Amino acid sequence: MAIFIMPAARDPGPGHRQRIPLNHWLSHIMKLVIATNNRNKIIEIQDKFEDVPGLELVPLGRYPDPPEIVEDGETFRDNAEKKARGIAAFTGHLSMADDSGLVIDALDGRPGVYSARYAGESATDEDRNRTVLDEMRGVPPAQRAARFVCVIAICGPDGRCVFTEGECGGVIAEEIKGTRGFGYDPIFFLPGRGMTMAELPLEEKNRISHRAKALEKARDLLMRMEHNGDLKA
Repeated sequence: MAIFIMPAARDPGPGHRQRIPLNHWLSHIMKLVIATNNRNKIIEIQDKFEDVPGLELVPLGRYPDPPEIVEDGETFRDNAEKKARGIAAFTGHLSMADDSGLVIDALDGRPGVYSARYAGESATDEDRNRTVLDEMRGVPPAQRAARFVCVIAICGPDGRCVFTEGECGGVIAEEIKGTRGFGYDPIFFLPGRGMTMAELPLEEKNRISHRAKALEKARDLLMRMEHNGDLKA
């Protein structure tokens, strides 16, 4: 999967703040603010980035009264970028955010960016899973393809952003199976392993998941920024 680099805007001229290369924020400030309060995400990110030299990961919870970022984008990238940009502007440091969800071909890409609130704002994981299974009732096995998608945005206080993406392919199961994991894991069947994502050991899930793949690419990007002083996809 490609790494996308947002081009810098033109220099607006005298009297405006100079646009600083994104690698400056890593090389000089050495802080990366994680734009989430989800403890499990923070632990996973810490594990993936532990060997990036000189990088200090800072949970968003260390900053009082952070802004509430409304995830109203049309794509995963839109939402990840909006969160990372907002937190970078608020903290003054390089910031990272992600957005992810389930994409089902037979449902024209739904639930997509609405994955977390599919079936209603107050719906539970089981409610959302049963809603998807109801919508997929009667869909033949050959047309039940789906994928988990995760997009990560890393933005500097000057507004520049870079992106990585990870996917994990599978099919929608006929019924809920498994007690591990969360979200749509119990209905996401992995043909190559003969089980749902919720039946996998946690260590294996964290190795093959869409978020794990996106984090690996983000880690490699940060390593290149540290070693080369510039972005090279």
